[in-house]
Amino acid sequence: MALLTSHDVLAAADRIHHLVVRTPLLTSAAVDECLGREVVVKAENMQLTGSFKVRGAFNAVAALPPGARGAGIVGASSGNHGLALALAGRHFGAPVTVVIPADAPETKVQGIRALGATIVTYDRTTGRRDEIVHDLSKRYGLSVVPSSDSHPVIAGAGTAALDLLRERPDLAAILVAVGGGGLAAGTALAASDRETRTSVYGVEPDTADDTHRSLLAGHRVDIPAPSTIADGLGHTRPGALTFEVNRRLLAGIVTVPEELIADSMAFLWRHYRTTAEPSGAVAFAGLLHAAERLPPGPVGVILSGGNVDWPRFQTLLDTATTREDHHPHAAALLR
Repeated sequence: MALLTSHDVLAAADRIHHLVVRTPLLTSAAVDECLGREVVVKAENMQLTGSFKVRGAFNAVAALPPGARGAGIVGASSGNHGLALALAGRHFGAPVTVVIPADAPETKVQGIRALGATIVTYDRTTGRRDEIVHDLSKRYGLSVVPSSDSHPVIAGAGTAALDLLRERPDLAAILVAVGGGGLAAGTALAASDRETRTSVYGVEPDTADDTHRSLLAGHRVDIPAPSTIADGLGHTRPGALTFEVNRRLLAGIVTVPEELIADSMAFLWRHYRTTAEPSGAVAFAGLLHAAERLPPGPVGVILSGGNVDWPRFQTLLDTATTREDHHPHAAALLR
């Protein structure tokens, strides 16, 4: 298959623009003053199904032949990709099966069921999800739509950044969470063919830094199953396609501690009045952690999702607001 370029992102935008929401850009004078620069948040938590994932799912399912869609599709997900696949399947009349961890947030599980998809659960610690997907695909003739490591999924994910850059072409940098790497790769592609340089930085939890380690090594490496509150970013190895794009185009990777992720959820709520799940808040945590290392000028942050159970959200916010050892930027914003 040909090398992905920014033209693939443009083609995806043309294909799905009528199917997705043009999510808003959020700003906060308090955050800008604290960080000494303008910050623009792309609120993909307000996207259909509550995350950016629907962009890649729509693009991928639309690209399948009608016969393949009718036979059904299957994909593995920590939750958000499953929601997106279920919605895309309902729109295109394709039966959907989602392979999801048994401990996935109940909000995501209920949403997938409500959209009519079949759920198959597995134990997250066994790492057998890809085998289960392969077995289901072979047994029932289902087309596999990966959560990130797929050309149409990567191109579709990149349309979030394309929207952002069309509204704010002056951005010096964009920060984006890295799990499987599809959103980071799509964002980097969207920013790659522009006269005005916009650097794209991926952000990972300290404990789930498979892409960071792989970029340092120059090849994909495996890490143990990570323990992180960012359940959507718990990958153990970058995808082959996403890693190739990210190795070429990312300006760097920022890794962040768990406490700063919870802090970021709290001040996104306080200063932007918006709800971020832990994975969705990771990119903003990267901004707090590395603001001084970024190029001068306005910064964009993609808030990738907001599907979090309310009791868990309250617990993490309470933890953040009562903790005393905050990062300096987070401490200022939580006062």
